[in-house]
Amino acid sequence: MNDTTVKKSVTVRAPVAHAFAVFTQRFDLWWPRSHHISKVDMKEAILEGKEGGRWYERGVDGSECEWGKVLVWAPPQKVALSWHLTPAWDYDADPSKASRVEVTFHDNGDGTTRVELTHSELDRHGNDWQKMKEGIAGDGGWSGILDTYRKSAEAS
Repeated sequence: MNDTTVKKSVTVRAPVAHAFAVFTQRFDLWWPRSHHISKVDMKEAILEGKEGGRWYERGVDGSECEWGKVLVWAPPQKVALSWHLTPAWDYDADPSKASRVEVTFHDNGDGTTRVELTHSELDRHGNDWQKMKEGIAGDGGWSGILDTYRKSAEAS
């Protein structure tokens, strides 16, 4: 891990296949409604289960705001996504300015799964990348999001 990377993990009381399915196929179930970039409230969060698929939000008015693309789809071990959000929380379609979110799922051998999230290449977001890093590294960022995910995976 280097200065341009945020790494978080959580242990889920569920088998690997279930943990992966909740993270990907039931993405809307656990993604926080407060974490959106649209000018309108978010109706749903969508992660398309295939390489080249999108991950995006759909607003209550039917509008869509893309967040990035699915780079790797390897159920139930790994999903990797491009993150096209800027430090100002807008979308930038330029792939050379996107960071990478990789999530891996590891069987602990006791019915639990260790889920590791690595958000890397943050410096690709330009001069304010440190501001973004502070946001995603804090409690309102990946730590809190993964805890919400864990609770949803264990409850379903």
